[in-house]
Amino acid sequence: MVMQKVAIAIHDGVQALDVAGPVDVFAEANMFVPADEGYAVVLVGATPHPVRASNGMQIVADRTFDDAAGGFDILLVAGGPAMPDAEPDPAMRAWLERAPSRASIYGSICTGAFALGHAGLLDGKRVTTHWQNAQKLADRFPAAEVEHDRIHLRDGRLVTSAGVTAGIDLALALVAERHGQAVAVAVAKRLVVVAQRQGGQSQFSPYLSAPADPESPVARVQHHVTDHLGARHTLDSLAKQVGMSARGLSRHFVQETGITPHEFVERARVDAARGMLEASERALKAVAFDCGFGSADRMRAIFVQRLGVTPHQYRASFRPAAADSRPK
Repeated sequence: MVMQKVAIAIHDGVQALDVAGPVDVFAEANMFVPADEGYAVVLVGATPHPVRASNGMQIVADRTFDDAAGGFDILLVAGGPAMPDAEPDPAMRAWLERAPSRASIYGSICTGAFALGHAGLLDGKRVTTHWQNAQKLADRFPAAEVEHDRIHLRDGRLVTSAGVTAGIDLALALVAERHGQAVAVAVAKRLVVVAQRQGGQSQFSPYLSAPADPESPVARVQHHVTDHLGARHTLDSLAKQVGMSARGLSRHFVQETGITPHEFVERARVDAARGMLEASERALKAVAFDCGFGSADRMRAIFVQRLGVTPHQYRASFRPAAADSRPK
């Protein structure tokens, strides 16, 4: 392997975390891989002068669009709160139009997807963006297949992520793809984030660490649980799925993940319920049933215990209009 060259496009009004999150992931990854196999990140902008991020801080590009011709392994454009409604920047659009020839992997963080759309890079592609802007992206670029409930998405060489901190998830996924899950998990732990947030915009992954072997009994149990959340899972039934004794599975599970199978099941159910509460207006009892809690009361008790809020309160933080009309 050789050093990976990463370019991140910045602009006035950029979301600072869209830039800093992936940059920190790649920088931390350099701590866990050989010096000549890490990541060299450059920020690219219209001018060499500082740009003002949406939070007020200033960020300076290392190179301009004019002198960043290509030869990158990864090219990403960071988003910003104003980007969905702003006119495209001509210099950025011209630079991004050639992204497929400039980089092996190219894409966006958060609302940076709009910049890709203006450059004609979303047509016929499965993409995602910040949940608040997903419908607007779909309306503006109807030839794109916008998936509203994904943390990050890869379609061929094109990668896109959901909002703000999802750029960290995308960068971790790219690190895992190149250097393996163990390195990605090590980086995530250094950054104190969850290493495998996947799928839904609201999906906070139950995986705090991952088995080194995706085909291991522990990994197979994890996939079985997440694929059958509504089923009743006991230690004996999970052990039977992988042909192990209950005691053996429990020991291996704790060794590989740091948590018990029961803890994993409960976390997976909470995470799935979060996704449903954010993405739909389904009745709480239906959410509880589908996620395997058995009853809305049981789901409420676990939410209060783990999150400090009721399912209704959690939904209200993401869907206030819908939640206001629902009984607590």
